[in-house]
Amino acid sequence: MAALRYAGLDDTDSEDELPPGWEQRTTKDGWVYYANHAEEKTQWEHPKTGKRKRIAGDLPYGWEQETDENGQVFFVDHINKRTTYLDPRLAFTVDDNPTKPTSRQRYDGGTTAMEILQGRDFTGKVVVVTGANSGIGFETAKSFALHGAHVILACRNMTRANEAVSQILGEWHKAKVEAMTLDLALLRSVQHFAQAFKAKNVSLHVLVCNAAAFALPWSLTKDGLETTFQVNHLGHFYLVQLLQDVLCRSAPARVVVVSSESHRFTDINDSSGKLDFSRLSPSKSDYWAMLAYNRSKLCNILFSNELHRRLSPRGVTSNAVHPGNMMYSSIHRNWWVYTLLFTLARPFTKSMKLLACYDQWSINSMAVGATNMGIQPS
Repeated sequence: MAALRYAGLDDTDSEDELPPGWEQRTTKDGWVYYANHAEEKTQWEHPKTGKRKRIAGDLPYGWEQETDENGQVFFVDHINKRTTYLDPRLAFTVDDNPTKPTSRQRYDGGTTAMEILQGRDFTGKVVVVTGANSGIGFETAKSFALHGAHVILACRNMTRANEAVSQILGEWHKAKVEAMTLDLALLRSVQHFAQAFKAKNVSLHVLVCNAAAFALPWSLTKDGLETTFQVNHLGHFYLVQLLQDVLCRSAPARVVVVSSESHRFTDINDSSGKLDFSRLSPSKSDYWAMLAYNRSKLCNILFSNELHRRLSPRGVTSNAVHPGNMMYSSIHRNWWVYTLLFTLARPFTKSMKLLACYDQWSINSMAVGATNMGIQPS
């Protein structure tokens, strides 16, 4: 059991738990067999269930299979710098003669982004994540990079963005990751980013609109718009419009917009039911930080839905996601009251690794019955 914990495979189903004295092994071509140390024999069938199993998928990124001097296969985890004779894919075996699948839930509230992408190979895929130097954006970018994608961190602060790139490369030196300047509070910067990205002549398979501002004091951007509205919604809206042709050429592709459950607690229509533009970019006298955030998140939802309606026939899908209630991140840093509130709530909140799984699940959902994305394991 200690060896199982070392390989991260100790969380097994009771049905598949081996009797004492038995060990699970794999062949070079991916078949699972069982060794009985007491009787010094091996067999293909599981000693309890009688099922035959084989390995599913490729090794996780950072792992390599090697053979020792005795011809025994072992596995090297270069990211965590460890070696084990247990195949890390043993947690993801499939029956040789599969039976009808159960309705057991695959993912839950404890699932991390890395677990969502387990077994997925994003080699050759290009991913852009806004606000990726910290928080949910960083965990999302890191997870994609460690699974082979070419990831671009689109950030305002290049010092912090480059530090994030270095951190990812520190976990896996072969990761293909870079940082580019993007200031959503300046539409000219959005335009420059789109031009610089297009100059690379690469595809764009996934665009994660993650960056956001929260609890800002009232201010106008250089474009004359209220800052929360422009950073959270309009900047991303403009970015997608500028990259729309690249997304369509790269189809199947996907846009993920990180929204919030707080979109339910506001309205952007006037008393007659028509859109009130003054609510989107309010004057200082009509401004309330929380309401401005809620309205920007409602705009995210509406934008994502309409984008999906327009572009899905061209192979580009769009999803809006809610990352979780009262999560602990640096988004609250603009006002001490919210900092205090989030600090008190921190023991009851999700980690960034858990929150990022919502972005990853949206990307990976095609592997659970929806194949319209086309991003499949190699």
